Amino acid sequence: MSLIDTTILFVKQKLENAEAGHDWFHIERVYKNALLIAQQEDCQLEIVKLGALLHDIADSKFHNGDETIGPKTARAFLEAQQADPATINHVVNIIENISFKGGNFEKKFSSIELEIVQDADRLDAIGAIGIARTFNYGGYKNRPLYDPAIAPVLNMSKEEYKNNESPTLNHFYEKLLLLKEKMNTETGKKLAQERHRFMEVFLSQFYSEWEGEF
Repeated sequence: MSLIDTTILFVKQKLENAEAGHDWFHIERVYKNALLIAQQEDCQLEIVKLGALLHDIADSKFHNGDETIGPKTARAFLEAQQADPATINHVVNIIENISFKGGNFEKKFSSIELEIVQDADRLDAIGAIGIARTFNYGGYKNRPLYDPAIAPVLNMSKEEYKNNESPTLNHFYEKLLLLKEKMNTETGKKLAQERHRFMEVFLSQFYSEWEGEF
C-alpha cells in the first residue's frame, strides 16, 4: 500500500467522529481542490497530497486552542511510515502555516506546495460549502445566527480571532469575504471568484428575509 493510501486510511480513522465541517469529507474536498490547482503548478505532488490530507488532522479549535497537536500527530504518523525526513518537515511546515488566524498571521515558511494546499483549504471555506460549514460550526458552538447589535470585528489579532465568539454571520466579514483576495495561485484566484459572488448573493437574501422584505 502506498504512503498516500495509508495516509487516507489514517485520516479517515482519526476524523471518524469529527465535527461535520472538519471531518473526512472536508479533507477529501481539500485534497481534490489541491490536485486541481497542482495541475497548473510546478510542485512536488506527493507533498501537496500529504499536506492536504494531514492539514486538519488535529485542528486546534477542537483541542483547547493547542496548535502543536496537529503537527505532532502528523510527524509521528509520517515517521512511523518511515517517510523521508525532508518530506516530513515540509508537510509539518504546511500544517503549521496554513491557518487563517485572523488574517494577520505572518507565515514563517513558504513553498508552492503550501500555497496550493492553503488555496485548496480556503476554497472549501467559501461558496455554498463554506456557508454550510460556517453555520454548522456556529450551531456546534451554539452561537446565534445573527445579531444586528453586534458588529463584526475586523483586523483581529491571532489571539482575538481564536477567542472570538461573535454571531455566525459575522464570520463572513471576519474571514470568508476576505479570502478571495488572499488566494496564492492563479487557479485558486479564479475558482474563488464565483464562490465569493455566491456568498454575496446569499448575504443579500439573508438580510432581505431577516427584515421581512419582499
